[in-house]
Amino acid sequence: MGKVTGFLGNVKGELTKVTWPTKKDTYASTLVVIVFVFMVAVYLWGVDTILSTLIKTILSR
Repeated sequence: MGKVTGFLGNVKGELTKVTWPTKKDTYASTLVVIVFVFMVAVYLWGVDTILSTLIKTILSR
């Protein structure tokens, strides 16, 4: 039980050293991630559409 208590004490000590982001920083980071995911999704949709059209054209010959 002593090792567990020591480990949890160390965890608590390390967590006090963490610099937590502000609400504004968290909001901004979340917004960046959402926009980036949307951009990648649109890009992949475009590539998928082009490639599927190309394959359908090649196979229909």
